[in-house]
Amino acid sequence: MMEIYCGSIENDECRIDSISQSWACISNAGDNDKKYISMNSLETHLVDKENGIIKLLDPPFNKSKLNPGYVKSYLPGVRENGGQYTHAAIWAILAETTLGFGDKAVEYYKMINPIEHSKTKEEAIKYKAEPYVIPGDVYGANNLKGQGGWTWYTGSSSWYYKVGIENILGLKIERKMLKIEPCISKDWEEYSIRYKYKTTIYNIKVKNPNHKNTGIETFKLNGNEIQEKQIKLQDDGKINEIEVIM
Repeated sequence: MMEIYCGSIENDECRIDSISQSWACISNAGDNDKKYISMNSLETHLVDKENGIIKLLDPPFNKSKLNPGYVKSYLPGVRENGGQYTHAAIWAILAETTLGFGDKAVEYYKMINPIEHSKTKEEAIKYKAEPYVIPGDVYGANNLKGQGGWTWYTGSSSWYYKVGIENILGLKIERKMLKIEPCISKDWEEYSIRYKYKTTIYNIKVKNPNHKNTGIETFKLNGNEIQEKQIKLQDDGKINEIEVIM
């Protein structure tokens, strides 16, 4: 007797699940070539640009014999059952940054921002949720498609903030060491960050003259090039200027 699992091409429902696709990249557990294949499949089957969502799985559970638990109790396209479950949507963006796909990461990061679902009266009526808070989910099928739900969802909002700051803008603090590892759109020419560490200010300017997605060429602190491309944070009350060239 052949067993069929959720997320299998053999299934009529839930043939693909974004969590396994994304975490193969995030965890670095997937074979190198399979990481790129998995994210290409995610983009093809789960990214719905028309409605501005990244679905958790597809097709939704409905009539098959698969029994994934409570997820199947939701209507097809609602919440985890084929809608955008925002935690997983942000993990998909994080996975794109692990592969260096800055254009896609920034595009999807902007796409799932609730303000993008509320720019016109028609869009706001369709979305039916606050445009200024991250939703726990956005429905993905039938007449509910594009409607937000379970807003003020702090888990998703903290992941959204974390991925934007650390994985796209690339500001990373580890053991009191500051480094910049961007993964941005090639058309970004520059951006700036003001980071406060206790009594000290770090004004960071990242320049992208060569229109790259990732990688930095030089790292300067107060005009002096730092070969290690990272610095130890100091609590000395000074204002420091960091210039990073990609």
